[in-house]
Amino acid sequence: MPDKKDPIVCSAAPDQRRTVLVLALGGTIAMTPTSAQGGVTPTLTGSDLVTAVPGLQDFEVTAEDFRRLPGASLTTGDIVELTHRLEQADREGVHGVVVTQGTDTLEETSFLADLYYRGDMPVVFTGAMRSAFSAGADGPANLLAAAQTAASPQANGQGVLVVLGDQIHAARHVRKMHTTSPAAFHSPESGPLGHVIEGAVRLHHDPSRHIGLIALPVNPASRPPEVDIVTASMGSTGVLLHGLEKKLSGLVVAALGAGHVPDTWVPRLTALATEIPVVLASRIGTGPVLTSTYSFPGSEIDLLDRGLIAAGSLDPYKARLLLGAQLAAGAARPEIAEAFRRYA
Repeated sequence: MPDKKDPIVCSAAPDQRRTVLVLALGGTIAMTPTSAQGGVTPTLTGSDLVTAVPGLQDFEVTAEDFRRLPGASLTTGDIVELTHRLEQADREGVHGVVVTQGTDTLEETSFLADLYYRGDMPVVFTGAMRSAFSAGADGPANLLAAAQTAASPQANGQGVLVVLGDQIHAARHVRKMHTTSPAAFHSPESGPLGHVIEGAVRLHHDPSRHIGLIALPVNPASRPPEVDIVTASMGSTGVLLHGLEKKLSGLVVAALGAGHVPDTWVPRLTALATEIPVVLASRIGTGPVLTSTYSFPGSEIDLLDRGLIAAGSLDPYKARLLLGAQLAAGAARPEIAEAFRRYA
């Protein structure tokens, strides 16, 4: 879809304005009812979103319709192309970029963008838990706070950020923790980086970002490596692991507890790890995978000795993105293991 630019005329004096580019990808924030059954779909443009928000007159805002999709339909190729646009905006001297999208995948898209994005210009992802025509729609307030963050010099060099409910999160830490609550996003391991209060950005600590960990693919349309997740559960025999070496380029195991699987999984995982990179993460989503505490068959010591790669504190979904990005860059298993060690 070609980019469409809709400049928003602001009334503030030129010396008070900072330039903010809004890249609209769709999602609940852009959804309105389109059927008699009352369901919503993304229909609003980036210009529609921006013009509906009082308070953006402090900035010189340009809106582009980059995609118009539900969050569940975004792909890694979309985010690679988005990151190319972010780096172009950085070169153009834009002060900050806001990305609006669906919250279903926001924690993943922002994380992937953070892996690739090498600039210092603030990049802020935001969305909404309630559609634009719902009572108490949260999209306008989230968009305003995101723009205030993107325009703030304090956000320079902080990596990709996520702003919802006036909280500022690092993309690599944030998680969606509730299916419907407007306060769905949290950083359970670190807490928020800061808050937007009375329009001002207040950062509480430095995220110590890993700048541009992975080289950005030149061709966004190239087919990404096939990487997937298999989740361990009590009594599972691991039947879904059978033959995956013929279907996948890499695998993430969402393990029990601190990195454990049923002993019935061990032979299949051992064989898989000789064919493709297999990353060991925890299905819990908070806390690291251990490396040296338990030693029973199927424990973290056992599995790491069999060639699996520890995900550190990355949850399975973000571990999958890091593994896929490494494979897309042509990394071999030792380089992949080192990348997870560095990121952890």
